[in-house]
Amino acid sequence: MWPDEVFAVLKTFDVRQVAYVPDAGHARLIERARDDAAMRAVPLTTEEEGVAVLAGACLGGQRAVLLMQSSGVGNCINMLSLIRTCGFPFLALVTMRGEFGEFNGWQVPMGGASEAALRLMGIQVARADRAEDVGEVVEAAARMAYLGGAAMAVLFGQRLVGAKRFVE
Repeated sequence: MWPDEVFAVLKTFDVRQVAYVPDAGHARLIERARDDAAMRAVPLTTEEEGVAVLAGACLGGQRAVLLMQSSGVGNCINMLSLIRTCGFPFLALVTMRGEFGEFNGWQVPMGGASEAALRLMGIQVARADRAEDVGEVVEAAARMAYLGGAAMAVLFGQRLVGAKRFVE
């Protein structure tokens, strides 16, 4: 499963804090982080809190990652100025909504704007749309963030994550 590949990359890079807003697309990864004694899973009430968690982790000498859905990208815009201004390394893993097979029209606007919004805030964006690409893409982004000090986001396309189904 591709979430297990992501978890393996996070372990390789000694990520200690996993900040997240509960999300079905990240459920397996969140579960793995919660079950790992070397990681601290940090539930958030809103995504922008995660930006501060990542900055604080860096100041405390630890590596962290932010897990969120594309609808949460809009919540982070102002806080991403902290990353840009202070030059903190940053890695966000974003499950996309509003794309392939989306039933919820409210998800479409931010799904379409997430990549551009991240880029406007100085975050470099990589994308994984196929399971066989996930490990390589996340590893490259983690290397850029944790070893190169870059601000990175990996977008997991909705076709990879799976379109949610409306149940009548």
